Formats: sequence, structure tokens, C-alpha cells
Amino acid sequence: MPDLSRITLEPDICHGKPCIRHLRWPVEVILDIVSAGMGWDEILADHPELERDDIRACLHYARLLVSSEPLRRVA
Repeated sequence: MPDLSRITLEPDICHGKPCIRHLRWPVEVILDIVSAGMGWDEILADHPELERDDIRACLHYARLLVSSEPLRRVA
């Protein structure tokens, strides 16, 4: 199971949007990049500050948000 501790919520970073590891990488941006067809290896090559587990955590976080899982268990 992906490590959801990689998804952080801080009011001072990206207006409190869920981000990757306290970085200015909102989950929604990663989802946009993946949905646009960019491969994981290409994303990681273009953005070395990201890790494969970051992308995996973003996808899992999004899945939990659209499932019946209570939000308090997500982040």
C-alpha cells in the first residue's frame, strides 16, 4: 500500500492543497501530468526531486478521495 505520509497538507504551501512531501508539488498537478499521458520514468527524469513513491501516493490518495473511505483516514 502506498505511503500516504508523502501527501502533506499545510496552509502555507500551495494554499493548503494536498502536496507531495511538503514540496510545492500539488497532488492535482501530478494527476494532470499522468492523465496527459506522461510516463512515470519521463516525469521522474524531468523532475528529479520527485520519487516513484510520490506518484504512487498521489494516485492512491486520489482513489481514496473518490471511494467511500472517510477523508479523515486519508491524510
